[in-house]
Amino acid sequence: MPSPESGALKVFYEKTVAALIEAPEIDLMLRRAWLDQVHHVTAEPTGVTYADADAGGRPALWAEPVAEPGDGVILYFHGGGFVLQSIASHRKLGGHLAKAANRRVLLLEYRQAPEFPYPAPVDDAEAAFRWLLDQGYSPAQIAFAGDSAGACLALSTVVRLRDNDLGVPVGVVGFSPWLDLESLPGTLDSNAEYDVLAQRPLCEESAAAYIQDTGAAADGRANPLHADLTGFPPVYLTASDSECLFDNGERFAQRARAAGLDVTFVVEHGQQHVYQFMAGRAPEADRSVAEAGAWLAARLSAPAPVHTVDGSTPDRRGEAPC
Repeated sequence: MPSPESGALKVFYEKTVAALIEAPEIDLMLRRAWLDQVHHVTAEPTGVTYADADAGGRPALWAEPVAEPGDGVILYFHGGGFVLQSIASHRKLGGHLAKAANRRVLLLEYRQAPEFPYPAPVDDAEAAFRWLLDQGYSPAQIAFAGDSAGACLALSTVVRLRDNDLGVPVGVVGFSPWLDLESLPGTLDSNAEYDVLAQRPLCEESAAAYIQDTGAAADGRANPLHADLTGFPPVYLTASDSECLFDNGERFAQRARAAGLDVTFVVEHGQQHVYQFMAGRAPEADRSVAEAGAWLAARLSAPAPVHTVDGSTPDRRGEAPC
């Protein structure tokens, strides 16, 4: 059973969705500000400092452990359907991940739709990667992480970097990945009674804002579920079996295994979308961030990326709460 503490995220989503439904005239800037308030459910991480940065021409924020961090850096892409949320909504989550991995985390403020549709966010992600290279990091010293649309952006950026012969990050972590820009049938419908936030109308609206007239919804350069996975680094995904987007991670993991990639897909039970927002307050979130941080630290500590087949799928459905 889910922990009682984890229910706070569901309450936040319920109140936010209800308020937005009651006031459909609210403009986009106010909607963005409203969804940024999700940071209130995240505990303030201890032992982490923050500093502003300009990463390839875009605002960014460093989250750095007070304890001397290990080698390498994690480039983090926030979620929000490519339309909502920001580094402000994800600052605390980035701090928790920095502490768990004992690595510096760079949260990127990439341009958002509808003002800046695809491929603008991928352009910004590539520019940030190039900026890190200019700072002296090699691709083997850079890992990617992101949640929801940020996980999609992380994987799409790997495709871009590979195709441009820039090297690829040493690993990619995706929390509650949103990858299906076509909104195909599946858990998007079958889990609708459990998932408060990531419902079909929101996903379709966000995908339309991001893709617009580019016709890229099924293009592997934008949609990782259609990507050529040749040369991909190890990937670690995690999602709750109650999420509307649950099968996005499941489908990517199946494709990755078929391509012979090192992929891990961790299944949590009964949680809301991006349950890692509850870091510092709920055991499921703390465990997930700790495990993702350890996975990232192991890859950043390795002498070189290792591409092996890992068919395991840790599944916590049925476990007792911590």
